[in-house]
Amino acid sequence: MAAKVTVVAHTAVFFDALAGLRMTVVSGALLALSLAVLLAEKSVPVDPAWGTILISGSPLVYLALTRLFFQRNISSALLISIAMVASIAIGELFAAGEVAFIMAIGAILEDRTVERAKRGLKQLIGLAPQQGRRIAAGREEIVPIARIRRGDVLRVLPGETIPVDGEIVAGSTSIDQSVMTGESLPVDKTVGESVFSGTINRFGAVDIRAAKVGEDSSLHKLIRMVREAEDNKAPMQRIVDRWASWLVPAALVIALIAYAATGDVIRAVTVLVVFCPCALALATPTSIMAAIGQATRHGVLIKSGEALENMGRVDSIAFDKTGTLTHGILEVSDIAVFVPDRTEEQLLGLAAAVESRSEHPLGKAVVARAAALNLALLPVEQFAMVPGKGIAATVDDSEIRCGNSAYLEENGIAIGGEIQAVLAGLRQQGKAGILVAEAGRCIGMVALSDTLRQGAAEMVRRLRRMGTEVILLTGDHAHTAAHFAARANIEQVRAELLPAQKVEWIKTMQAQGRTVCMIGDGVNDAPALKTADVGVAMGTMGSDIAIEAADIALMGDDIGKLPYLKRLSNVTIRTIKGNIVLAMVINCAAIAMSVMGLLTPITGALVHNAGSVLIVLNAARLYDRKLN
Repeated sequence: MAAKVTVVAHTAVFFDALAGLRMTVVSGALLALSLAVLLAEKSVPVDPAWGTILISGSPLVYLALTRLFFQRNISSALLISIAMVASIAIGELFAAGEVAFIMAIGAILEDRTVERAKRGLKQLIGLAPQQGRRIAAGREEIVPIARIRRGDVLRVLPGETIPVDGEIVAGSTSIDQSVMTGESLPVDKTVGESVFSGTINRFGAVDIRAAKVGEDSSLHKLIRMVREAEDNKAPMQRIVDRWASWLVPAALVIALIAYAATGDVIRAVTVLVVFCPCALALATPTSIMAAIGQATRHGVLIKSGEALENMGRVDSIAFDKTGTLTHGILEVSDIAVFVPDRTEEQLLGLAAAVESRSEHPLGKAVVARAAALNLALLPVEQFAMVPGKGIAATVDDSEIRCGNSAYLEENGIAIGGEIQAVLAGLRQQGKAGILVAEAGRCIGMVALSDTLRQGAAEMVRRLRRMGTEVILLTGDHAHTAAHFAARANIEQVRAELLPAQKVEWIKTMQAQGRTVCMIGDGVNDAPALKTADVGVAMGTMGSDIAIEAADIALMGDDIGKLPYLKRLSNVTIRTIKGNIVLAMVINCAAIAMSVMGLLTPITGALVHNAGSVLIVLNAARLYDRKLN
């Protein structure tokens, strides 16, 4: 049994090699040589068309037989095989080679449109920590992740990835949760709060008690969802294969009727040759290749014909926020001064001086703004940091503290009602605030925010005019999500979602009969990108995992290309349908001429070839069509 399986495997590899691009080029050269010999009416010992039949024809025969006997499936390859055998039987080798070569070209074109990279899942698996610091009997030991059990206490140092889902039992820190929630800001965490595997501890050391380990952890669930979504993606099925169940019987019946009525076997074989759906097979892949080529010129990478086709049917588009609708880069948005003896520039200079010693993303954004304004930073002494709360230092003989309200109040600095009102207003706008205190009093605040992509609101309006519903699915806080959704003219908002919850929302929309497109950029978006009918990733800012999980990538991160993408898809589908109609008309006319004896297998093959060329030329018009 094992030997039989080995033989079958080796046979499949052999025929796959014959169907490759290089061998198909050789096959085409031999077919051209056969045509030259035929037109020159030369006699040669061996017709070069035999080479085409062996190279391009034998894989088709193998495919037809395996589908017929092992899958009980009548495919278009069976009809082509019958036509080849019939042509060979009456000595029409060029006709046999021609239909085999055209189908080989169609197979290569379609394979190029459905190639899908698998690197993204491997990269996602690479995020999973392989070990953790377990605290047992007062001692710290490094153990493999497989040995960590629920209830174990683990220590996570600054910069390390959290190995399991759990709860902080000691320490405070800031956690980069972007891998799970897509949040642009690190989240401050302290005792009693939950943390997720795969997220990164940015500052203080913390001890956590493991709650979910191994395959139950959030990161492994994320990996599992991506893998399942990948496995559930059905490949694009050829139109001719869907019709093969009646194409084959119809061809055989017409050929037999022609033979019975005329007694001419040449006419019957000619019917089989012209009936071969080569032009029909080229209608879809050539149109898709041309459309993909045009999209690439406009900075849109489409990975498969199925994605292009589905995009035209999309009626609901779900956006992630951070890095998609927004740039995902923090910038200083506001500076508020609460005392009369300090200016905005002075306040920013003090905050930037202290934050220059910090590694916190908020602090780096403050320093970047000061650098952009060419502010000279004052010397800093006695720098100290309380992870997850704030920092302190001496600047120009004054004690400066930067942090949240709880940090300032813990150090005896009063936060009045006016300051609280300003903080509340900033939270409503999705902004983060760093309070700045000098010599025991709160002197001001620096606010930071993500920024909405230019043209986002207009893009949403254009999609709506095309009859497309727009929804925001984000892991960010509700206030932040609502603020940016309002600015982008998005009415439906679902906030504070984990990856699994995004997937559930997409499945809910699909259950309602909608065709859903998901736009995202982060690792946390990968399951949603895979689950959606079409996944679109931000190609420049997006993570490699999101790009590999998506069907389409916007290489310039220009979400304004989405309306163009829908128009391109619609035009492509119309072109494919037009090509199919044209191919059927040519085939019907050729069949009629064959029955009447006006075509022979050779002239029928040439007409058949001309029809295929016409289909390719019509599809090629898509490449330069103006759609903007």
